[in-house]
Amino acid sequence: MNFPLVTTDWLAQHLEDPDLVLLDASIDIVLGKEPLVYDELYVIPGALSCQIDKLFFNHQSPQTHAMPTEDQFTVATKSLGISHNSTVVIYDDQGIYSAPRAWWTFKAMGFDKVFVLDGGLPQWRSEGRDTVRQFATATDSGDIKGRLQQYKVCDTEFVLTHLGHAKVDIIDARAAGRFNGTSPEPRVGMRSGHIPGSLNLPFAQVLNGFKMKSIRELHTIFATLDTSNNAQRVFSCGSGITACILILASYVAGHHQAALYDGSWAVWGGDAALPIE
Repeated sequence: MNFPLVTTDWLAQHLEDPDLVLLDASIDIVLGKEPLVYDELYVIPGALSCQIDKLFFNHQSPQTHAMPTEDQFTVATKSLGISHNSTVVIYDDQGIYSAPRAWWTFKAMGFDKVFVLDGGLPQWRSEGRDTVRQFATATDSGDIKGRLQQYKVCDTEFVLTHLGHAKVDIIDARAAGRFNGTSPEPRVGMRSGHIPGSLNLPFAQVLNGFKMKSIRELHTIFATLDTSNNAQRVFSCGSGITACILILASYVAGHHQAALYDGSWAVWGGDAALPIE
């Protein structure tokens, strides 16, 4: 499979596959949309909690939601029992929100047999499918090793040196108010505005309810945004979570020249030496 999404029908048919590793990548803090709130834990049968905020961020970095190091990723996937033969499917409890960040972490670390469940837990439940009340646990130890693909994650220096570059589009997933500087940032003391020359595509615009919009709709959205088909797309947001929703949308639309600006506005907006608009 080359397409980055799987459907609930596909997952239901493959839940018993021995090589399937199903991960819940839900995150506690949801920004940029009205969060779905649950009165108790609902788990798709067989799913493990990937503890994205614990295992898949580099907490040794001062940066908010920093990508894990290769060693941290290796340790995390080992604890989840992920091997070279595994097919990893990731979902979250908001539909499509934090699962794409976990998906992109796998992709950035060189593991490609990873997919996002379109619609996530809300779509699964809306179809009346079974859930359980506790996560599964890994029965085996994983054996994959993280190898960061440098072109899939970029830092502030890369963004700064490519401002206005004809072959690099910087796309910001934050809401229009934050992008334009008319709404305050959720982080106290953070500057308002955006990276000079960047384009705004609020992540909610690529979603249709709980699910990703169609390929045709996404083509239209990116065309309207006036991006170049030949350009590398660098995606940014508040701290590197919702930018990955846009990376997923770009992949669904067939454009794979994508990178995450790992620092995003938490770094750029927090550094008074960097230019803003």
